[in-house]
Amino acid sequence: MLPTGAACGVWALVGGVTGVLLGFGAGAVLWRWRDHQSAAGRPEEIDTAKAARQLPLAADLLAACISAGAGPVIAAQAVGEAIGGPVGQALAQGAAEVRLGGEPARAWRLLASLPGAGGLAQLLERADESGVPAAGPVARLASDARAEWTRAATARARRAAVLISAPVGLCFLPAFIAVGVLPVVIGLAGGAMGGG
Repeated sequence: MLPTGAACGVWALVGGVTGVLLGFGAGAVLWRWRDHQSAAGRPEEIDTAKAARQLPLAADLLAACISAGAGPVIAAQAVGEAIGGPVGQALAQGAAEVRLGGEPARAWRLLASLPGAGGLAQLLERADESGVPAAGPVARLASDARAEWTRAATARARRAAVLISAPVGLCFLPAFIAVGVLPVVIGLAGGAMGGG
């Protein structure tokens, strides 16, 4: 509606062919600007598969940093900047919000929204609010995330093995019938016809 109104307004002010051309130009510029504004307001899609792969590594690195003496927020900032991706971005953003004085529950919400990372977000929130040591629980979370990723990979491999057996069976079935079953049937039919 705004681009159309702007186009008509420019045409009314300038008039003639020049007004029509300037009106179309103004309308196109406003349309692109509005489209850009609405795209900026939309949340990004998160690559959940990449997040699931990154989570064990991020938790291991967090545990190592915390064991080395870094605070949970500083460790999250360092790990987030180092690994990048959806988990790294969530860690870096949460750490930045906490360092700027944000409420920990709100700061770690992006991390909590990633699949399987809710426990890590709660642990970082709790460690920041109460000062509870986090190295051991983060290491357990890393182990659990690795085990879950391994289970998911094994399930995918089993599913692939089942799915590939149907095409392989369809390839070998005609050969089995042509070489194994058909000669027996022809021999039996020939014996029955000749002997009858």
